[in-house]
Amino acid sequence: MKANRREFIKKSCILCAGLSTSAWVLSSCQTTHYITGTFTDTNLVFPISEFTYEKKDQLLKRSYIIIQNERLEFPIYLFRFSDTEYSALWMKCAHQGAELQASGDHLYCPSHGSEYDNLGTVKQGPAEKNLKTFPVSVQGDSILINLRQS
Repeated sequence: MKANRREFIKKSCILCAGLSTSAWVLSSCQTTHYITGTFTDTNLVFPISEFTYEKKDQLLKRSYIIIQNERLEFPIYLFRFSDTEYSALWMKCAHQGAELQASGDHLYCPSHGSEYDNLGTVKQGPAEKNLKTFPVSVQGDSILINLRQS
């Protein structure tokens, strides 16, 4: 059976699209956990237990959560490195201001393809600036994100 050039290109494109979609799905197999938190004067506060979940009678830790609140223009991506070390990132693309999407340990812009790591550093353009970050502290059983400082 002889395939012509057009048919070969068409099948190759379909195969590539399928492979790239599969890679994205596998990298984001953790269910995204959304919370709202509570506002104080300068902080967004929530229990550290939001990172813990149970699966098959085991307590596991989420690697990240997304904070959405009506008082926030864009959500905040909070990545957990350890029980005391976190990074809080404004999910607003530094390129043209689109809302970013989280996929495991990185964020990406669905509008123009910019990608950022879990510290907010640009890994792929067209964005040239890193994401806005917020200081995070742990006090007892709570996590505080300082929204006034960055």
